[in-house]
Amino acid sequence: MARMFLLRTFGILFALVLVLQALDLLSETGRILERPGNGQPEVLRYVSLRAPEIIARFLPFSVLLGTILTLITMNQNSEVIALKAAGMSAHQVLAPLIIASLGVAAVSFTFNERIVARASSTLEQWKRVDYGPLPIDRGDRTNVWVRDGDDLIEVARLTGRGDAARLSGITIYDREGGALRATITAQNGVRAGDGWRIGPAERFDVASGGVTPLGEIVVARGVRPDQFTLSTVNAEGLTFTALREAIQDLSDAGRPTKALEGALWHKLSGPLSSVLMPLLGAVAAFGIARSGKLFVRAVIGMALGFAYFVADNFALAMGNLGAYPPFLAAWAPFLLFFLLGEAVLIRTEE
Repeated sequence: MARMFLLRTFGILFALVLVLQALDLLSETGRILERPGNGQPEVLRYVSLRAPEIIARFLPFSVLLGTILTLITMNQNSEVIALKAAGMSAHQVLAPLIIASLGVAAVSFTFNERIVARASSTLEQWKRVDYGPLPIDRGDRTNVWVRDGDDLIEVARLTGRGDAARLSGITIYDREGGALRATITAQNGVRAGDGWRIGPAERFDVASGGVTPLGEIVVARGVRPDQFTLSTVNAEGLTFTALREAIQDLSDAGRPTKALEGALWHKLSGPLSSVLMPLLGAVAAFGIARSGKLFVRAVIGMALGFAYFVADNFALAMGNLGAYPPFLAAWAPFLLFFLLGEAVLIRTEE
């Protein structure tokens, strides 16, 4: 059963990737070849970067269809009836598929961490330059905001990395209890011990309206250089560990992280969705084939599986909007459809 299930799953996955990659190329090939100097090598490079994303996204669909196809075949050949006549329960009949899907989930997680993350990161950077030569990232950032306690620090431009980072166009908003007390502005800033030396600095007092020259001063003690160099985080382009570290850095910098936390949890719940598919597609395994309702059972199994993907995407979208907590956005559809699949299986077969 497991061998038949895996062969059908990866066969369907291969066909899906082949068709979807061809359709994707129809829309992207023109943009790639618009760039002077691009040709067939660049198209093949795009395929090598895009195919892992398609595989990762449609592997759970393939597991669902592979499950239904396997169980329909067994039902038509009366193999399921023979297994149940031998005293096996519905859960015991499905056990080989569930164990095999656990292996698929492990492979999916490893594939996402080792290949998909790197491919997604490179492809996103390549798209930003309209499929031209990738520039060298020298660490320059513009319009950077960092939170230091109640205070906010705005930097117009940052160059360099680590202790060699240099700040330009600095504005510090000195706040107390949410109310703005003063602003400190300076042209330049460099790393000084655990803080930043800025100057020539001026302080504008909100209450009095007066401006006071401060010369060179040290501010933002405890603010690390990497808090300034953080840019927009692409959750798909980072591994689980790297994304967790980026979320921690963004949190330390006082930036919102709810959407990224949901993406972090989904890096676990996404691959595990393969384990749900045998349970949701199990309705196709049972019932008498000659009763004429086998096709209806297969449609019900597909409907349950696709309903899960719709609910999963909806929950992630609500999590990105802040309507759902990150953990709930990633795991609620998984737990809901696990209970739903168990309820259908127990009510109809156990």
